[in-house]
Amino acid sequence: MTKPLRSSVTSVRANGVDLGIESFGHTEDPLILLAGGTTMLSWPDAVCERLAAGGRRVVRYDLRDSGESTTLDPENPAYDLRDLVADAAALVAALGAGTAHLGGVGVGGMVAQVAALDHPDLFSALTLVGTRPVAPGPVDDDLPDHEFALLGALFARPQPDWTDRAAVATFAAEAAEPMGNDPAQTRLTAGRIWDRTPTADPAVHQANQLGTVFSRIDCAPRWRDRLAELDIPTLVVHGRADPFFPVGNGEALAAEIPGARLLVLDDMGTDLRASSAGQVAAAMLAL
Repeated sequence: MTKPLRSSVTSVRANGVDLGIESFGHTEDPLILLAGGTTMLSWPDAVCERLAAGGRRVVRYDLRDSGESTTLDPENPAYDLRDLVADAAALVAALGAGTAHLGGVGVGGMVAQVAALDHPDLFSALTLVGTRPVAPGPVDDDLPDHEFALLGALFARPQPDWTDRAAVATFAAEAAEPMGNDPAQTRLTAGRIWDRTPTADPAVHQANQLGTVFSRIDCAPRWRDRLAELDIPTLVVHGRADPFFPVGNGEALAAEIPGARLLVLDDMGTDLRASSAGQVAAAMLAL
């Protein structure tokens, strides 16, 4: 497969903040906008390239306080989930598109759900990867919660020096297999995230690697009860080996969004694997 046109990482001003973006494909093609979880590298290069080869303009972007986007204080965010939703909506206009197929991984998937609900005129299709229909915090009784024994052991490990690239990459790779992820891919991605962090501040490096900022933002009000309002083609992708948001969360999303397709990947944990790029891209292009 010939690699499609790919731009360098840049930033776009939208909703009063600078959002780091990277584009694949041609600007005249229909837009697929991919929200990071929290950085854009949650969407592997191979997925973006295959979508672009399928005739789509693909733009992946960093949420606030991550990557090349506006970063202030990830330990004390002064915005909420609806601000991140407004960022996504404003980015469609800033990119010169009328509508977009919106994808989100993890926390980006929560942003994507609310964005599609609040801006039905802007989003023509939805892809939700490794996410759930409720915010961080106490989970609904019918949804499987985190596998706390496993996650507790991982989070109890000594923290690395977040300003040491090699130490951060090793720390990430050591947690990959228990999280159902590919250690080699995880190590490479952690190094790339580290390289893109625009400061030596350890708190910012930690937030970029672990997405800790999202656990601190206000996600009220609930949106799960509104999912039946969605009237756009929707793909839910979930890993059967995901211990953070176990697969029942993806099953619930697919059941509650009218007409949604569920794609469960047996070898996937919390992260999209580059090895599944063809299967995931084909399912997205079919929406």
